[in-house]
Amino acid sequence: MERKPKKVVVVGGGFGGINFLKVLANDNRFEVTLVDKNNYHFFPPLLYQVGTAFIEPSNISYPFRRFFQDKANMRFHLGELLSVNPAENTITTDTGTLPYDYLVVALGTESNYFGMENVKNNSLTLKSIDEATHLRNHLLLNMEDAVRETDPAAKARHLNIVIAGGGPTGVEVAGMLAEMGKHIAPKEYPELDTRLQHLYLVEAGGVLLAPMSGKSQQETYKVLKELGVNILLNTSVKDYVDGGVVLSDGQHIQTNTLIWTSGVVGREVKGLPAEAVGRGRRILVDAFNKVQGTENIYAIGDICFQTTDKDYPNGHPQLAQVAIQQGSLLAQNLQNSLESKAQKPFAYNNKGSMAIITKYKAVADLPNAFFKGFVAWLLWLVVHIMPIAGFRNKIWLAFSWLWAFVTNDPTLRIIIRPHDKDK
Repeated sequence: MERKPKKVVVVGGGFGGINFLKVLANDNRFEVTLVDKNNYHFFPPLLYQVGTAFIEPSNISYPFRRFFQDKANMRFHLGELLSVNPAENTITTDTGTLPYDYLVVALGTESNYFGMENVKNNSLTLKSIDEATHLRNHLLLNMEDAVRETDPAAKARHLNIVIAGGGPTGVEVAGMLAEMGKHIAPKEYPELDTRLQHLYLVEAGGVLLAPMSGKSQQETYKVLKELGVNILLNTSVKDYVDGGVVLSDGQHIQTNTLIWTSGVVGREVKGLPAEAVGRGRRILVDAFNKVQGTENIYAIGDICFQTTDKDYPNGHPQLAQVAIQQGSLLAQNLQNSLESKAQKPFAYNNKGSMAIITKYKAVADLPNAFFKGFVAWLLWLVVHIMPIAGFRNKIWLAFSWLWAFVTNDPTLRIIIRPHDKDK
């Protein structure tokens, strides 16, 4: 008697979800449905380049349905998760209810504002294509407003930019905006005295790129200072009032642009057992990524918290490689379970970390080596192009990058939705 395919529902098409799907592609023992509120996969490490008008959104995104074209056992459901219903083995989305035999939660994280409502309502973030496009529109509109402004104080508020968070995203945004202020603003906004521009990078800790090596931290600090970035360490954002950012040292910076890259929290998943949700809303899982207190629900990537890996007893870093490796292994373990084979516990293979700082300059901490400058920048380029889905995307992205870097003049500074600037 032929066995009925197992229904697998995957919520979230990020790194973890996509790599899970790749393993089960065309395995007819599984009937897989991907649920996502967007109809495309995108590459988060490059969102900041979309937000600073350096590359197009299409360069780092790929439609799910195109990815599924030759995969007979896979379907796509456009919708946002509302709740998990473990007793019924179903999930509820804003577009319908889906049954499952196995549920995989791969929703990732969202920005954590630490209870600061004014910051939440007035800052700009970089967690999605929509947010990156909104940031691009905001930056361009802000410059147009600055050109027309006659009041010096108001003009300064347009030209000041505050970036909260000295992790990879904050550093990369600061470096990119500093380069644009140096090379592009004087040419395109001759009406402005660009010497009045001030870029602030605010970090609550004592170093930039805290998870990386001391060498990477020192190099990053040095390069950004040379670019004119005002780096404020051991300082945090406390509020945003009266058109300005309030810092923990009492300083007030008047600005229309607060870019928030400081802290994340797991996306809320209603319906899971209360004891399965830990600090930062991360979902507690066992060595096989099974959610505590459940039998057939799994969580992978940034949203899960796993303490069984002997090298990471306090949980894994929230990095793409962790999600990729967890997604692939979980799919293999589900296959093994159907074949009555032993499942393999997850152990993270750390391949290193890297961050771009600015044009031709990056830092790379590899397992047995450290690189900086142009060599690290080339490594970063290769590593961040290869995982992007679609041959066309890779070619266009490489071409766009090289042209923009060589000319110092990308041509993507287009205001797409000028009437949405206050929404």
